[in-house]
Amino acid sequence: MAGCPNAHSLPAITAVVAVALMTFLSSITSADSSIYRCEGPDGVQFSDQPCGPGSERVEVRDTRVGGSLADNLPDYDDRPGPIPAEEEETEAAEEDTCRFINSTNLRTYLARNQVVPGMTREQVQQAFGRTSEVYPTPQETWVYQTKYYGALYELTYVYFRNGCVERVEYRKP
Repeated sequence: MAGCPNAHSLPAITAVVAVALMTFLSSITSADSSIYRCEGPDGVQFSDQPCGPGSERVEVRDTRVGGSLADNLPDYDDRPGPIPAEEEETEAAEEDTCRFINSTNLRTYLARNQVVPGMTREQVQQAFGRTSEVYPTPQETWVYQTKYYGALYELTYVYFRNGCVERVEYRKP
């Protein structure tokens, strides 16, 4: 059979392919992925090598699929520390915006008819619907009734502060 590798040469070919593949993969993972920004007579240019005395290294985040969910979070040292109680009260009074909930999580909460701290009034209405029980003082509170087979099963209290959900409590009647 002309042109067919004989059975004795297959392990040798497999070994050569495996070594070549491993060499290629190691060169990809060990490659320096630095990018440099350079200003020249033609304007701003980017390069994989320093392109002059004024070149500036640019940090590029890894955008490949996979890895840990915490890959894009700031370093622990960059996170804000706890806010003293006095500052927290004044900050809460000044702040009128709710906590950011990314769109994927928000869609999940709404699909599950779930309310979490940080949601707006509109988002609560999307999840639970309108309520007939609203108590404005001492803290704005919306009450929802859950009924099974016509009987009252559970009461859900949604507490708002500055237009945002502060906490949600579930109680048996």
